Amino acid sequence: MVPSDTLTITDNRTNRTYTLPIEDGTIRSMDLRQIRTSNDDFGIMAYDPAFTNTASCRSSVTFIDGERGILEYRGYPIEVLAEHCTFLEVAYLLLFGELPNEAELNTWIYEITHHSMLHESTRKFMEGFRYDAHPMSMLVSTVAALSAVYPQAKDVQNPANRLHQVKRLIGKMPTIAAMSYRHGVGFPYVYPDNDLSYTENFMNMLWRMVEPKYAANPVLARALDILFILHADHEQNCSTNAMRSVGSSLADPYLCVAAAAAALAGPLHGGANEQVLKMLDEIGSKENIPAYVRRVKEGHGKLMGFGHRVYKNYDPRAKIIKWTAEQVFRVTGRNPKLDIALELENIALQDDYFVSRKLYPNVDFYSGIIYQAMGFKPEMFTVLFAIPRTVGWLAQWQEMLTDTEQKIARPRQIYTGHRTRRFLPMQERETAGVVKK
Repeated sequence: MVPSDTLTITDNRTNRTYTLPIEDGTIRSMDLRQIRTSNDDFGIMAYDPAFTNTASCRSSVTFIDGERGILEYRGYPIEVLAEHCTFLEVAYLLLFGELPNEAELNTWIYEITHHSMLHESTRKFMEGFRYDAHPMSMLVSTVAALSAVYPQAKDVQNPANRLHQVKRLIGKMPTIAAMSYRHGVGFPYVYPDNDLSYTENFMNMLWRMVEPKYAANPVLARALDILFILHADHEQNCSTNAMRSVGSSLADPYLCVAAAAAALAGPLHGGANEQVLKMLDEIGSKENIPAYVRRVKEGHGKLMGFGHRVYKNYDPRAKIIKWTAEQVFRVTGRNPKLDIALELENIALQDDYFVSRKLYPNVDFYSGIIYQAMGFKPEMFTVLFAIPRTVGWLAQWQEMLTDTEQKIARPRQIYTGHRTRRFLPMQERETAGVVKK
């Protein structure tokens, strides 16, 4: 009798039958290699462009149920963490698997805070960028340059050394981000203030001018904390996949984070909320929404900030950000784009065209509106994303390094090019039609 937790495959080329074990709802791709037509046949491979249905690892960091709109960090619902925790508390959870007690949290905050200063050579390195350098390009380059500042980071197999670099990266990312912002506006860099919380210190380095002590608005500081929590990790997305792939070669964490941040920089990943703002600007007013929705349904344009590769329900992060936006606007004044966004969401959620396609608001739909209200230009949005996501990248990186099943990433390919061609000497190539004028 064939066990129930198996998959039986019949190869119609040979009429042979194979039984593959099913574990955690998956089969191992290597089990397909036994399916072959002859002894010298390589065997069957799975073809999955963009890894749409391939599990590359086992992970206990983040759980997502896209059908039901669930997101959990280490088993805790994102809604609970956003309501009750600070970002550094959630960072501890993601990295170590459990929420810290009071003593652990205080030690953790102290250690992160005292790693926020940049070496003067790094500050001078950042000053060397052009006046109009993109802040995300500055961040990626500076994080990679830290590999030269801390060469001991290359010993990634040493757990104590690894943890030291993790603390450095979490501490220094807001400093690098703030310096990239001030570089763009032509202001002198502001050094960290160890008396402030993680997000308050970030605001201090962003916006302090001539005042002797920066006093962060508590509503805005808490809003940033919530946004950082929501963006801290999101399973095996493009940038996390890059972090794990580069990390599998045992590259140091600064180079790995730089690679992950480079992936995040793409408009299809970290830049999606900027596209939402462009769409809202194009709509212009609530009165223009029906006509815009009609054009989208006719195939002329997209509804930016709706739908997700994973979520086929309302993105749980979007609900929290929507509430956060209201708190921010009580301080900054109401961004007129919010009224357009709310009406657009209301119409889309009642329209069978969008509901049937499971196009619900995602995390990008409201985050850009908040960032703009706080005074950030769109080119800073991805930098703001990179600060908290560094924690998720590092949690995934550490997990990958301690996973005995993981090897250096090396996907297969389906070769579609020429085979064993005859080499043509130079004098024959034009006459053979290889070069066309």
